[in-house]
Amino acid sequence: MTYDLFVGDRLFSSWSMRGWLMLEKFGLPYRSHMIGLYSGTMAEDMKPLAPARLVPALRLPDGTVVGESLAMAETLAELHPETGLWPKDPAARATARWLCAEMVAGFGALRGQCPMQLKQCWQGFAPSTETRADLARIETLWAHARDVSGADSGPLFGHYSLADVFYTPVAARIIGYGLPVAEANREYCLNLLSDASVRQWRAMGLTVNYDPFPYPVDLPSEPWPIAGSSQAKAVNGDMSINDACPYSGKAITAVLELNGQRWGFCSQFCRDKTVADPGAWPKFTEMTRAVNDS
Repeated sequence: MTYDLFVGDRLFSSWSMRGWLMLEKFGLPYRSHMIGLYSGTMAEDMKPLAPARLVPALRLPDGTVVGESLAMAETLAELHPETGLWPKDPAARATARWLCAEMVAGFGALRGQCPMQLKQCWQGFAPSTETRADLARIETLWAHARDVSGADSGPLFGHYSLADVFYTPVAARIIGYGLPVAEANREYCLNLLSDASVRQWRAMGLTVNYDPFPYPVDLPSEPWPIAGSSQAKAVNGDMSINDACPYSGKAITAVLELNGQRWGFCSQFCRDKTVADPGAWPKFTEMTRAVNDS
């Protein structure tokens, strides 16, 4: 049973990130397909999924297409009850559904003033009164979730759930725009963004260059706080320490340099996602450690 997941540009599509995390974080098998949000091909790319018209969209193994993130979440939870997408406790589960539904329906000011971007952190951003009201509401909901679950830190309901999935792009907005929240909530945001899956999503997004940048802000910026400044760089040639790509096992066609060593990959995409964040990829880390420890 393998799902087909249709997503948009990773650096900017907050809803696509939610759809991907539903599958990636809970170990559900899938194939990803990119929809051209900024290339002008979105309408054409979405035609096979009609009447779905937005990303993410999910095609089930039987061919059924499911649009809208919350419908995808409920469908996957129904098909895979053993994975724990929703909290097990009934009160926590009902509260998690509430938080996700309010996320889908609300926070228009925050979404409008602070489009998600995962490239950098803006300095000196001034949120509007309406955005501050959205932030206050989010903090109220997070506090309520912790009251229900008893979890003082980490995932809202003690164990990672769809509630954390739905609020990860909110965390990206809070960190990316330096928005004012309580220190404990800022730590929660950083914990969500430090997750290996989120780092991988961002690293894959960084393989694409945008000119012009879709959401420019006339402010100084600083590096992303998690793996924001990679020491790896792409280099020419095909000579490398390893003779096969750590991800696919295929022959080397692209190379990066890190700490004076050259490592090879089967494609420019595999190389560039590793250049963006070498520490996000366990297979690459295991390969380099095995060589350097031998």
